[in-house]
Amino acid sequence: MDIKELRNFMHVARAGSVSRAAEELRLAQPALSRQIKKLEHEFGVALFARHGRGVRLSAAGSLLLERAEAITQLVHQTGEEIRDRRAPTGGRITVGAPPAAGRLLIPAFAERFQKAWPQTTLHMREGVSSSLQEWLLEKRIDIAILHNPPHLESFDIRPLLSERMLVIGPPTRRGERRRHPLRFRIGDLADLPLILPNMAHSNRRLVEHAALERSVRLHIKIEADSVAFAKAMVEKGLGYTILTYAAVRDEVERHRLTAYPIERPAISTKVTIVTLRDKQLSKLTRDAGELLHAVCGELVRNKTWAGARLA
Repeated sequence: MDIKELRNFMHVARAGSVSRAAEELRLAQPALSRQIKKLEHEFGVALFARHGRGVRLSAAGSLLLERAEAITQLVHQTGEEIRDRRAPTGGRITVGAPPAAGRLLIPAFAERFQKAWPQTTLHMREGVSSSLQEWLLEKRIDIAILHNPPHLESFDIRPLLSERMLVIGPPTRRGERRRHPLRFRIGDLADLPLILPNMAHSNRRLVEHAALERSVRLHIKIEADSVAFAKAMVEKGLGYTILTYAAVRDEVERHRLTAYPIERPAISTKVTIVTLRDKQLSKLTRDAGELLHAVCGELVRNKTWAGARLA
């Protein structure tokens, strides 16, 4: 038994057919059948039950599949670790993030990254979701933090957390009568002059979709692709925007903005880690993604990322 035979066995198990697996592996079917019979002879037990449409795993075959996956993964990881040790020290990795999520996540991530890889250059880029997707596809960044990414075949998407969206209004001055209820429904949004990003932004599409489901027509007064611009205009009294609490926490705590929950239904945005679905993805990129996931979990659990729930 060797690794190649184990990998071919795994392929047959997943395909459910020796002929289909042989075609996918570009092997002659008799040769692949001989490999399976050789494994069965070595173990002294049938690994598959044959039926008219192909094969299915026996109990022994299921156990071998589980162990074979672990063995091949260990061989792969060992090879990468050996290659990494032969590689020169240093290197570079580029991570892209949107403004609000990046402001919370990146400082903590960068601190941990420098301790783990002190000789590697960490390059950070900020952008809206559409730009981050484009940069990732063009390999101008290695990892992207994305809100509600499209399920493209090229993307490997790992959910991080979800955040509720809030109506963000100008500050309520002391002694001033509150102009709005403590909470908004989707239907109430039609009455607000809104400051939102253009339709290329995932959160704009999220809000528009929620409104469309309730037959609500939004009044977009100003389009602003910058979160900072939108907050400044809201504070000035030019309209209202819709953001997560993470994006406005400092301004709300300093009474420069007011945040109102949205109900019936709530609107939630999903934050994800996205890399390219690439078999040649470097170990550094995968490990950095794991570190991002761990740091995010810590920020949610210790309430630093207020209003977020882990996926």
